[in-house]
Amino acid sequence: MLKQRIITAIVLLAILLPALFWPSPIPLAAVTLALIAAGAWEWGRLNGLGQGGSVSLAIACLALCAASWYAGLLARPLSMLWAIGGGLWVLAGAWLLRSGVAGWPKIAKPVRLAGGVLVLWLAWLAVAQARVIGINFLLSVLVLVWVADIAAYAAGRSFGLKFTKNKLAPAISPGKSWEGVWGGMAGVLVLAVAWTLADGRWQAQVPSLYTRMAARGWWLLLIAAVFLAAMSVVGDLAESLIKRSAGVKDSSNLLPGHGGVLDRVDALLPTLPLAMMLATLAAS
Repeated sequence: MLKQRIITAIVLLAILLPALFWPSPIPLAAVTLALIAAGAWEWGRLNGLGQGGSVSLAIACLALCAASWYAGLLARPLSMLWAIGGGLWVLAGAWLLRSGVAGWPKIAKPVRLAGGVLVLWLAWLAVAQARVIGINFLLSVLVLVWVADIAAYAAGRSFGLKFTKNKLAPAISPGKSWEGVWGGMAGVLVLAVAWTLADGRWQAQVPSLYTRMAARGWWLLLIAAVFLAAMSVVGDLAESLIKRSAGVKDSSNLLPGHGGVLDRVDALLPTLPLAMMLATLAAS
């Protein structure tokens, strides 16, 4: 299993890193478009579609993203879209976690399928537009999610249930603790402050998300960092809830040793559009 994970990670990095650092944003937009289409295929399977239906859902998602690209949305200000998408993520995420595993099947299947496609489309549009803004900006969002996950894991392993008696969401993800969440938030706060100082020290041509927030006040930077860390947890829990409802451990086995695409991007699905929302608000 470890060997598979390492090989898969190396292959993914060999594809993603050149696309990320390519002078043009087009390669990354194309690579992430393929990943999002694969995520849509997984979404169809998680929601009871057969192979043909899942492929059709992937094609629909691919077409929606491609149409947005062709229409030039990657280079346009989309403040209203980010505000609506971000607000819906907060409200829907809270409702979903409150309803629990039993609440998911009660939602009509067409609504679940359409909602998944829209979530994936919004995430792709956010990552593609963030790359158009600049590598430093996009990386500041991606690394936030990775640091939140790593710090949460480390804190959970070291301090889980030592300060609280209850786990975070035992019916959805039994391994997660409140101490892990707090550790993840602490890690993100350190990252945000360090990245902002580094931007200033090396005079970054493209400000990171953190620098944009700090320009409006350090208090706003700290609130934004904690908020995004919390929403990354919501994305993780939401996917875990849906997998439990479907009775599967992984969204697929497309990525040997890692599960499926949705297993790798679940925390990014809410974080990317919300980061774009915050950046838009900071610029207004």
